Amino acid sequence: MNNVLLCELVNKRQRLLQQFLDHQPIMNSRLSRSQERNICSELGSVKLKLLYKATVHGFTGAAFHQRCDSLSPTVSVGYNVSGYVFGGYTKQPFSQSGQYVNDDQAFLFDLTGGKLKKYPVTSAAHAIRMIANCGPYFGESLVLVNASQPVTHSNPKSYYNFNPAEMHGNDLNLTECEVYQVEECTEFETPWRNVIWESGTRTELMESIKNYKPPVRSVSQARVLLIGQVGAGKSSFFNSINSVFRGHVTSQAMSGSSTTSLTTQFRTYSLKDGREGKPLPITLCDTMGLEDGKGAGLDVDDIASILEGHILDRYQFNPSAPLRAEVHGYRKSPDLKDKIHCLTYILDASKVSIMPARLAEKLEAIRKKANLLGVPQMVVLTKVDEACPLVEESLTSIYQSIYIKKIIQEASSKLGIPVSCIVPVRNYTEELDLDLNTDILLLSAVIQMLRFADNFFDDVSDQLGNLQTKE
Repeated sequence: MNNVLLCELVNKRQRLLQQFLDHQPIMNSRLSRSQERNICSELGSVKLKLLYKATVHGFTGAAFHQRCDSLSPTVSVGYNVSGYVFGGYTKQPFSQSGQYVNDDQAFLFDLTGGKLKKYPVTSAAHAIRMIANCGPYFGESLVLVNASQPVTHSNPKSYYNFNPAEMHGNDLNLTECEVYQVEECTEFETPWRNVIWESGTRTELMESIKNYKPPVRSVSQARVLLIGQVGAGKSSFFNSINSVFRGHVTSQAMSGSSTTSLTTQFRTYSLKDGREGKPLPITLCDTMGLEDGKGAGLDVDDIASILEGHILDRYQFNPSAPLRAEVHGYRKSPDLKDKIHCLTYILDASKVSIMPARLAEKLEAIRKKANLLGVPQMVVLTKVDEACPLVEESLTSIYQSIYIKKIIQEASSKLGIPVSCIVPVRNYTEELDLDLNTDILLLSAVIQMLRFADNFFDDVSDQLGNLQTKE
């Protein structure tokens, strides 16, 4: 077949398809936005796709089955002359077998009064019946488009318990019947956090970081400690922030893929505004990675020493023995500038749900130590693009992704840290060039660190003020 003939066949097919679509009746959902939200909130993160509309396709069992058979889950909705809105949900696909189908999640509902009232199935084995000449058939309790007529069959004494006067006002005449397929929803309609994805935003964030000054005169840089599981991306996070201010991707801190920590020393990294620029007012402190095995990875007891400022740069960690005062590398009398002003947990977003129990216990122990010392804590979620296909496709969808928000909520629950203290980022790991959206998320995380550091300094100032008052 030559290319000309193939092109003509493709064009003819497209014309026929367009003609077919042009002659399809327009289906508008009769559910209000409020009613649809009420139904969806009962089912989780879902949206409704209209499959069958009786006033368009016909009040017949045949029309219903043609449009809805083999599709699931579904929500069926009836509207009667008196204005009542009611129906049912089933996870089972419809058919014309004549048999009952088991569904322990099926329920009837009414939307009268603006709220959804739910009537769960009382006999799961008889939840749904597959009848050819009827519409949605919920046991023997509720049938929409009964016997291919615009009427409802109602029998509350069978497999669902409900008050017919409340559900449909005892009005069995239908003005409409709609059936929707329930589809999993991957994104919110609007972002739950607002970000302006423009170059001006990156410039503003960078300027805010450059111009930051700790509110305590004796401190010139906020010190932020990064801790997390091996492979979560602590060192990569520093490299990524450093890259943004250098103007190109760099890799100063050792990072990579390994089952054991590539960082074996305590390192303090000062950021610079460009290669020859002045130091920025923040120091990122990197540590040995946490491991779930006993006696492996960073020792929890060393965390307190780091937070209090006792550990010097390049101290070599020993997982089998915590740091002691007599050991070389121990600062006996740390100043405020030596202490940690913000503790940041670095978590791999794709592994939050499978976090080992022993690792969770270590993180809880660390959190308690930090709380006792009054160190503010936050979480940075890395590898968000690996965790969510929607975000992998477009990083600007990060705060519209339902899955990412669930991960953030799960991290909040496991670590006992508020959702407002958790920010997602994507590190530079394979790229050769910078990306605007990646930079904005990274810089936003640094801004949060500086804000939390300010909280630490405010607490210190309050304590000093109280002491002076007592004196």
